[in-house]
Amino acid sequence: MSNLVEDNPAKHRFEILVDDALAGFTAYLLRGDVLVFTHTEVDARFQNMGVGGALIRGTLDQVRARGGRVVPQCPFMAAYIDKHPEYADLVAVYP
Repeated sequence: MSNLVEDNPAKHRFEILVDDALAGFTAYLLRGDVLVFTHTEVDARFQNMGVGGALIRGTLDQVRARGGRVVPQCPFMAAYIDKHPEYADLVAVYP
């Protein structure tokens, strides 16, 4: 199973493709260089396979590479960051 996480700025979300099929997304609002993440969703066919974690990890890695910050309003993303403190430095106060 191969996956790819990529930003879809037209839809204001990062998407994960698993074997070229859209498996999930995490939606955001852009506030300067801060992305406010509001919702994460994984298609039922891909749940309990680590796809959600791969999506959030790939998203946060890309935000870090761009020099951005995040506000994890989405409970799934907030929980992921709590469990992976190496991403805590990306968290910004809501602008």
